[in-house]
Amino acid sequence: MILLASQSSGRLATLRAAGVEPLVRVSDVDEHAILRALAADSRTEPTPPQQVQALARAKAADVADTVTRSEREADPDLIVVGCDSMLEIGGRVVGKPETAAIARERWTAAIARERWRSMRGRTGVLHSGHALVRVHDGAEAQGVSSTTVRFGSPADAEIDAYVATGEPLGCAGAFTIDGLGGAFIDGIDGDPHGVVGISLPLLRRLLAELDVTWTDLWTRT
Repeated sequence: MILLASQSSGRLATLRAAGVEPLVRVSDVDEHAILRALAADSRTEPTPPQQVQALARAKAADVADTVTRSEREADPDLIVVGCDSMLEIGGRVVGKPETAAIARERWTAAIARERWRSMRGRTGVLHSGHALVRVHDGAEAQGVSSTTVRFGSPADAEIDAYVATGEPLGCAGAFTIDGLGGAFIDGIDGDPHGVVGISLPLLRRLLAELDVTWTDLWTRT
């Protein structure tokens, strides 16, 4: 069984569409503290893949620590899956709102709208870090999916309408391809699931490293 350490509806829907029904438990890590520690331990500025990998690992480890003894006994093969995503565009990381305290109106008006106006017609890379922890022995597997995204050129009125829906709030790069934002993406190079936030091919390979066969996770009816 998989325990998804994420509140992302997109990741959950992606797994369900692929025949996997995970448990869900949201991590409680301080993302900014993790990134500050990573920067302090690095001689150079951490790359976006290094950042998403560190965050994914922290989330997986945090949720793994919450698994109770009874849960371990009920499923000795339980594996926690942590993920995190960032968009790199023009050599800069475009992330999520800096704090949960940012009001929805401020985020959509002051950040998402300008972000979309700056991204249109450009190309970025969506990095999604993945970290797996097998609960019973702490074995780990990690990897990063990086997908090139070619943004369309929506008009200001289209951007305003999209931002007003609230969908971009909390998304890496203020967009999704599996919802309303998909119409504004001209194309991608790489795994489309990685753009949603969880790469199925990468996840299958990482599970194999922990001796789990992907098809064994399919929900039987």
